[in-house]
Amino acid sequence: MKTGKLSPLEDGPSPGLCDTHVNSFLSHLRSKGYAERTLRKKRSIAASFARWTVGKQFDVDDLNESHISAFVERLPERCKPRVNFELAALRAFLEYLRAETVVSSSPPQTESSSADELKHRYMVYLSKERGLTENSLRVYLPFIHDFLNEQVTKPGRISPGAFDACAVRDFLLDRIGNRSSEYSRLLATALRSFFRFLYLRGETSIDLSLSVPTFRRWRQARVHAFLSPEDVERILSVTERSTPIGRRDHAILLLLARLGLRAGEVVALELGDILWRIGEIVVRGKSRLQDRLPLLTDIGEALALYLSQDRGASISRHVFLRMLAPRVGLAGPGAVGHIVRQALARAGLRSPSRGAAHLFRHSLATRMIRHGASIAEISEILRHRSQSSTGTYAKVDFEVLREVARPWPVKGGAR
Repeated sequence: MKTGKLSPLEDGPSPGLCDTHVNSFLSHLRSKGYAERTLRKKRSIAASFARWTVGKQFDVDDLNESHISAFVERLPERCKPRVNFELAALRAFLEYLRAETVVSSSPPQTESSSADELKHRYMVYLSKERGLTENSLRVYLPFIHDFLNEQVTKPGRISPGAFDACAVRDFLLDRIGNRSSEYSRLLATALRSFFRFLYLRGETSIDLSLSVPTFRRWRQARVHAFLSPEDVERILSVTERSTPIGRRDHAILLLLARLGLRAGEVVALELGDILWRIGEIVVRGKSRLQDRLPLLTDIGEALALYLSQDRGASISRHVFLRMLAPRVGLAGPGAVGHIVRQALARAGLRSPSRGAAHLFRHSLATRMIRHGASIAEISEILRHRSQSSTGTYAKVDFEVLREVARPWPVKGGAR
């Protein structure tokens, strides 16, 4: 595979705004760690798109997603992977042009623009006024996006004042069929929050959050799944540490297993959060709270090895980066969950249906309580805001439970 700088466009359009920015766009991608072979493919697509826009006499400042769709659809008889690759490359090109203020950042008005504006204001409300983290926004916003899209489709436009309890009921019934109780609970929670926002902002005359039913979830109704200390050590031992990705994953698994970090907290960890001199890690937890935990020896060694050998240079301040371009932080908690599921598979262990990364957190709490730690101590390590959240782990100390259990009544009296 050839390497080195890309040559200027040889047969592109006459020097113009798009032509000038094709190469700067490629330089931008190169700084994110894309391979030269990938850059050549993206250059070909971007250059073809530039020539096409010149031939169509489109004003550069007016370029938007509809032009990308028209360009890709001009040759319908092509394989789907190729089409998807072109779409991804051109969307990134357009995003770059907007960031460089070459192309207007305001897309043309459409029927759904009012829905997008409303969703954006709700997102700002959750982030600025309610203090929700980015991970929480990823949970709430897809539900609201689906609800608003359905309302746009039916009447042709968004009018919050026209929302009513019947629309809420119909949407809920359509979505919760054959879905888990957890999905239903999250959907109801998101809708309740959204309608409360609309009422507080004067978008609706009545508080529709009251029309969203509550999905009952019994606290401490089940015992959390957990791993034995032997299984935890087996998972850590079988993680391949001779490769860059293996060393990265090993450091992530140690943070989960030794300190009980949440997946989102691993993703949010930044270079400045590792306080090497005093041996502590700053953890960015729920509700934007920050706590400090000890930088244990094995965690520090794994982080130092990954940072010195494998992380490489990046404009991102996140500790853990993608191994493939763009070399930025992990996409979200789901990426950590994927790493955990792979680790469980390598160790020959079954992965839970959901919450794979939390399995280590439950295992740490279980191990602590079986070694005599109090609920208050576990709550402090896990950074629970309420000790009632920690109380469920008391049920896993089966030997202590046997001591306090009352005899089961049988015929002739208790025995």
